[in-house]
Amino acid sequence: MTDGIDAVAIPKVSLHDHLDGALRPETILDLADEAGVDVPADDADALADWFVDSANSGSLTEYLETFAVTTAVLQTAESLERAAREYVLDLADDGVVYGEVRWAPEQHLQQGLTLDESVAAVRRGLEDGMDETDEDVRVQQLLCGMRQGDRVDEIARLAVRHRARGVAGFDIAGPEEGFAPSRFAGTFDYLAKEFMPVTVHAGEAAGLDSIREALTVGRALRLGHGVRIAEDIEVSDERDALQVMLGQTAEWVKDRGIALELSVTSNLGTGAIEQWGDDVRSHPIDLLFQLGFKVTVNTDNRLQSGTTLSRELSILSDAFGYDLIDHEALQLHAAAAAFLPVDEREELADIISDGFDDLQ
Repeated sequence: MTDGIDAVAIPKVSLHDHLDGALRPETILDLADEAGVDVPADDADALADWFVDSANSGSLTEYLETFAVTTAVLQTAESLERAAREYVLDLADDGVVYGEVRWAPEQHLQQGLTLDESVAAVRRGLEDGMDETDEDVRVQQLLCGMRQGDRVDEIARLAVRHRARGVAGFDIAGPEEGFAPSRFAGTFDYLAKEFMPVTVHAGEAAGLDSIREALTVGRALRLGHGVRIAEDIEVSDERDALQVMLGQTAEWVKDRGIALELSVTSNLGTGAIEQWGDDVRSHPIDLLFQLGFKVTVNTDNRLQSGTTLSRELSILSDAFGYDLIDHEALQLHAAAAAFLPVDEREELADIISDGFDDLQ
């Protein structure tokens, strides 16, 4: 709730949400039964609890291990179509009007799918979901290259190949420590020449060096998480007044309007903010928002974090007293950062503003 209004009613934009982190537990059980995959629980509620408990370890590495289960049941065109279709329906039920769903095609080839076939399957599922729902929602794909693998360049070319068929951009995901963006400099050069929008997972498990390389090597238009940009901000209390000093990287991100794809519940679960604390009020999101950074609110993985975008907004209202004016600003940040042509971003902003006008 915010200002007495159910957060589901707020028109929302979802920029950082993983397909294999958004499966319904019931769907995992169905697909696991069909595929002969062992899962850690045979009841949907118990399975949902297992994901949340396993992911809430304070370690990104352990958090990522839960994806072995979800990727195992997404190895056919039919399973990918179902997951993508239900993904759209769940976003629509949560009041999302525009979403970008990211996933790593290279992790879904174990039963013979090609990369192109897997992307086409997700596209069909998204289209079916958009056709089925009564809500006005649009969802595009972001393709992730896994930074610990050897197919990042291949996935970048796959994204460019499908850009006219619902692929909006490219990302690198997976373990951040030890796999800096500079390892993929040639790939990012190619994407820049193709004018393909890029977001980079950076500033979650690694710090400022990772963020700098995402910006300088990756030419990232958005930072996936990016929460550790707060390491480059010095806050001091002098003469009963707060003094804030931005380092060079933080100043660049703020001044250039590089969007931060922040995910409060996920960041708590992975330990991304442990240097500042272990509860919501310790999260730097409010500091960044108040300082004028282009903060956006995201779920990251709804299954592992046991959350929705509406829940994330309610958490911010409870922790920091955000009202409708604050939430409108956050959603307009996300609309402006969407990987859409400028006229479509403006139309999206109008949809959001009209929605907030109706709420008020």
